[in-house]
Amino acid sequence: MANKAGITPDDFISLFQSIGLPRSKAAEAAKNTKSATVLSNLIRSHNLVSESHPLGEKRAVLLAVLAVQLTKTQNDDHGKQAYIVNAIRQEKLKSVDQVNVAAKYFETHSLPVNEAEFNETCGVGFTLTSEQLDASVRKYIETNAVSGWANLGAVISGVKNNPVLRWASPLEIKNAVERLFTESFGPKEVGKPKAKKGANAPVEASDNNTSDAAQRANYRKVVFEEGFLGALHKPGDNPQTTPELREKHLAATGGKVYTRFPPEPNGYLHIGHCKAIFVDFGYAAHHGGRTYLRFDDTNPEKEEARYFTSIIEVVRWLGFEPWRITYSSDYFDQLYELSIELIKRDKAYVCHCSQEQMKADRGEKVAAPRACIHRDRPVEESLTEFKKMKDGFYRPKEAFLRMKQDLSDPNPQMWDLTAYRVLDASHHRTHDKWKIYPTYDYTHCLVDSFENISHSLCTTEFVTSRQSYEWLCDALEVYKPRQSEFGRLNVTGTINSKRKILQLVNEGFVAGWDDPRLYTVIALRRRGVPPEAILSFVSTVGVSTAVSNIQIGRFDQTVRQYLEGTAPRLLMVLQPLKITIDNLPEDYVLMVEKPLHPKVPELGTSVIPFTRTIYIDADDFRLEDSKDYFRLAPGKTVGLFQAPHPITCTSYKTEPSTGQVTELICRLEDKGNTKPKAYIQWVAEHAPSGSPVRVDETRIFYPLFKSDNPLAAVPDFKADISPHTMDIVKGAMVEVGFWPLARESVKNALAESRARAEKSKADGAEQLLDPGTPVVTPEQLVGKECIRFQGLRVAYFAVDSDSRLSMLENPDRPCSRSQGDYLVLNRIVSLKEDAGKGT
Repeated sequence: MANKAGITPDDFISLFQSIGLPRSKAAEAAKNTKSATVLSNLIRSHNLVSESHPLGEKRAVLLAVLAVQLTKTQNDDHGKQAYIVNAIRQEKLKSVDQVNVAAKYFETHSLPVNEAEFNETCGVGFTLTSEQLDASVRKYIETNAVSGWANLGAVISGVKNNPVLRWASPLEIKNAVERLFTESFGPKEVGKPKAKKGANAPVEASDNNTSDAAQRANYRKVVFEEGFLGALHKPGDNPQTTPELREKHLAATGGKVYTRFPPEPNGYLHIGHCKAIFVDFGYAAHHGGRTYLRFDDTNPEKEEARYFTSIIEVVRWLGFEPWRITYSSDYFDQLYELSIELIKRDKAYVCHCSQEQMKADRGEKVAAPRACIHRDRPVEESLTEFKKMKDGFYRPKEAFLRMKQDLSDPNPQMWDLTAYRVLDASHHRTHDKWKIYPTYDYTHCLVDSFENISHSLCTTEFVTSRQSYEWLCDALEVYKPRQSEFGRLNVTGTINSKRKILQLVNEGFVAGWDDPRLYTVIALRRRGVPPEAILSFVSTVGVSTAVSNIQIGRFDQTVRQYLEGTAPRLLMVLQPLKITIDNLPEDYVLMVEKPLHPKVPELGTSVIPFTRTIYIDADDFRLEDSKDYFRLAPGKTVGLFQAPHPITCTSYKTEPSTGQVTELICRLEDKGNTKPKAYIQWVAEHAPSGSPVRVDETRIFYPLFKSDNPLAAVPDFKADISPHTMDIVKGAMVEVGFWPLARESVKNALAESRARAEKSKADGAEQLLDPGTPVVTPEQLVGKECIRFQGLRVAYFAVDSDSRLSMLENPDRPCSRSQGDYLVLNRIVSLKEDAGKGT
């Protein structure tokens, strides 16, 4: 089918092949009509079809990349295009990255070109000797205390992020890192051939744990350098009413990126907020900038101290440190002075209409607004009335200050929005000083201006607010930040509405805002979801203008993938079944050292006893054997993970009244080399070493709602609540290696939290501007949930906050259970589905 110009895909393919693209790549380039048309125009207008001087495949590919980038930037300036095309032909631009940067360069630069600046920006003429590359790699390895080949992927990724190596060949970097790893750590061990996995083989981590970490880092780099965020303006390129405003802004920021995360302190943050935190803090950090955590505390009727503290905790728990913690109320005096100025400029007036009348004047959701009867009142009269509002003369809803915008504009956000309202409430910081409080529509853009925000990033529901945002800044002739909107993140099958979650709490469907079945951040944290897994999820979802509706299963899979390469593995039985190995003596004990992760030696080892009495999971035994069943049955042999020999079941005992199997009698097969077809988990009874660790409660959570869209349920969302959302298992057992792992996990988490806080101070962060700011210590960011592990062949678990573990409170206590301790585990996420699990 031909396009509007009469050109068919075959025409495009033929033309693209003529400049050197192979047919497969030419066909790919022809798929997108917009970019194919641009590429076609580039070829024709710049005479790129030449038999004497063919472009060749490499340069033709770069030209196709340029065409795609031009469709995004909508740059149709022939002179600018010619400059980039010639740079490609002359092989000044040699990589996709360089071409993309060149296209973005011309978004903000005009002709004639400052060649030196262009070359520096786009890496033209970049050279790097092998000695320089090796020096950079060595420095990275030493600075980050890299300890072995397991860190290969992370080091390659980290070295690539070095600004000095911005234009270095990725292949050369990879080769240099591998060469220096060989020098430092010896030859890389060749992995043993994998045995064919039976139905009951353990679920193991991927062979690419380090590359997974590198991939996560790369996702983030791509998010900030490409797509929506990659196309954002540079600091200072946002238009101003006067050049002086731009110059003053750049002088204050030093040309750095300044962002802010501005939550309302009227509830707990949820999974959707994590995307906003990631974007606001991550974008600034990626560009060496700064981020404010600013509380939008303009509604004292709904704000509570617990929310302030929780929000600070969440931001820091996710790994971000605000440059400053501020409040909209810091600027109440300035905002009031500017509202006076707005009235004096005849850009605001005091209105006494009822809310019903205001809705009617605004058209009641139809595009037919009419002027308020107070709109044309004299400036002096509005000034007098506004002072009366400030002095407490009016009660709530009796008077409003409204902005005098443009009623002829089709955008409802330009229909005389409210700037101030009367509230009879004491403010948590200003107490009873104010009787009037500014609205979000008035406050947000002005405080962004005061704080010199270069990129005001928000979700797309504020698209229509951008016009009023810019109108107010221009009306007052103050610095105007640029608002840019990205799509919000929704996880299907969840509820994030504060009002609805409060109903769930009050009516007993959940235990509180931190109930692990919810998707508030404090609930995810309590369940044991690592902050890094949440950020990994957000970064892989990406940032664009489209709303992201992601299923719970994808979130769980991201968490699972993260834990797969980072969580230690402990032997665990959920429903213990006793085994007596009758050919071992009563006092037999063999201490077995086992790795905490088969592919991450840095996690260390644990030492566990193997004795005459052990426990296996009841699901790993059945009375009736079959050809496709590989676990334990009467007369059958099975292997034990990490144990020296397999066992064979010779008999069993049952409860007379129920017939339930209560104990197995087995024989240790310590002679012969027969390899069992399956291995099962176990723990041993050995009082001297404290084995096994008995779990008082193991909580298994399931989705709270039955459908992906609880809000569609009739008569309301509560009709969609699943009848079964949690199991509580009593008496599970974990290997004794749990205790040292628990202490080490808390110790490491504390060290990391304290180090990050110290680094933040060293970087000049000013977070506690007044005594009213909640103090969130590094210790508060480390809870029992940081103790995470994989129960081998069971699931991933974390310690719940309901647990009482004396050894964590006193480092001098033995690394074992004490009287009064109570251990509760939460299932973070299940393992990957094992097709043979039920056989």
